[in-house]
Amino acid sequence: MGKLFVALFLFTFFTAWTVKAWTGEIHGRVVCDVCADGSVGPEDHVLEGAEVAVLCITKSGEVLNYQAFTNSKGIYTVAETMPESERWDACLARPISSFHEHCSHLGDGFSGVKFGYNHVSGYSHAVRPFVYRHASIPMYCA
Repeated sequence: MGKLFVALFLFTFFTAWTVKAWTGEIHGRVVCDVCADGSVGPEDHVLEGAEVAVLCITKSGEVLNYQAFTNSKGIYTVAETMPESERWDACLARPISSFHEHCSHLGDGFSGVKFGYNHVSGYSHAVRPFVYRHASIPMYCA
């Protein structure tokens, strides 16, 4: 009987102190606007290997810096699981570089997207696409 009491006490003690986990995700796309016309057309394509930085501040004030690269579909993803009390409060996603031979100039002087992250665990926040352009517009675009 004594062992049962100790086991129940320990179970109750550790259960009461269990930290609830929280998971957040941020994703977006990086594209090449070949004709620099501001619209997605058949000549445009996604950029694989583009670098994106995501900075998030937590509810406790800690700043977390993430680095991501786009996959073959031009999509980057940042995800984190942490205690709910430490979850993201606000984030900034910004393009860092494109390693594409011709499409390496950031369109519209765009420096990033700031957003609050007041979402439940498991939510995936989509950031609008980052757009790079050619240094010189190809002749077939005219």
